[in-house]
Order: sequence, then C-alpha cells, then structure tokens
Amino acid sequence: MKKGSIRNDVIRIKIAEIKECLQLVSDNLPTTYEDFLKLGLVKDGIYKRMEFAIEDVLDICAVINTDLELGIPSADDDILDHLAAAGIIDTEVIGQVRRMRGFRNIVVHRYGRIDDRLAFSLLHEQLLDFAVFIVAVEKFLRGRK
Repeated sequence: MKKGSIRNDVIRIKIAEIKECLQLVSDNLPTTYEDFLKLGLVKDGIYKRMEFAIEDVLDICAVINTDLELGIPSADDDILDHLAAAGIIDTEVIGQVRRMRGFRNIVVHRYGRIDDRLAFSLLHEQLLDFAVFIVAVEKFLRGRK
C-alpha cells in the first residue's frame, strides 16, 4: 500500500456493516422502556448488534490511524486523540465515539448487571451518533479523492 493511502474498501465495508446492524436494531427497538424489557432474547440481540457496530466504528478509526501513520497508540484513546489532532474527526464526534466505547465495554464485560433503563436510553441516543460518525468519515474519504 502506498504511503498516505487509505483502505477505502475496508472502511466502506465496515460502514455497510454498521448500517446493517443499526437497521436491525432500529427495526426491533421499541419506543417504550416497558416494551424493551419484554423483548427477552431479542434484547440481547440488540445489545450484541450494538457491540458489533461499535467495534466497526473503532476499527474504522484504527484503520485511518494506521494508514495515515498518525502515531502508534499505547491505548485505544490514543487513536481517537490522533484523529482529532489531525482534524480528521472533530472533537465532538470523538466524544460520541468515546461514549459508544463505554457502552460497548458495559455490554461486553457485563460490569455487574446491565442497567436496562440506562441502556434503553443510550440505545436511542447512540443511533443518531452513528449517523454523525458515518457522515464525518464519508466526508473525510471524499476529501481524499
């Protein structure tokens, strides 16, 4: 791969995966907390799809960081800091990605029992955050043509 080039195909595949996950979550996420509690295994599927989508967001950030040689991260936060410092993704969107990662950590590691009320609220909020992230990445990719 040529220095400074970006693996557009990898990023675009991951964006498609994010959109697929979000569509499945949107199709199955009820509007009320009470209905959310009744979902049983579907609720776990929603959590899992959100985990996959967040992993794809973090992977996209890592691909850009690596391909542009923005710096060797010693921690996950370093990747996000590099993208912000390089002006690739603005700090507000980076903040949203950090919150996504926090939600993913709760789902993956199941720190105690997941607070379904908080998770329900975060699910509705974060669906919009993904759209903002995708727009930022697509704008960055268009600017590199």
